[in-house]
Amino acid sequence: MGTVLGKLMTVVEVAAYLRVNRFTVYRLVERGELPGVKVGDLWRFKERDIEAWLERQKRSKRKR
Repeated sequence: MGTVLGKLMTVVEVAAYLRVNRFTVYRLVERGELPGVKVGDLWRFKERDIEAWLERQKRSKRKR
């Protein structure tokens, strides 16, 4: 699903993209660590936000 703002992803798609369990995605987003927005009862994620989050994670690991 593409939009002017970029592709929106579901929890299952983000989990597959990150190669983690979907419960890990829920845990991260509910802690406020992963950027997402709730649409009704469903979480949605902008692909570019997930990519930016990954870059931030990579940079923060290098600083340790």
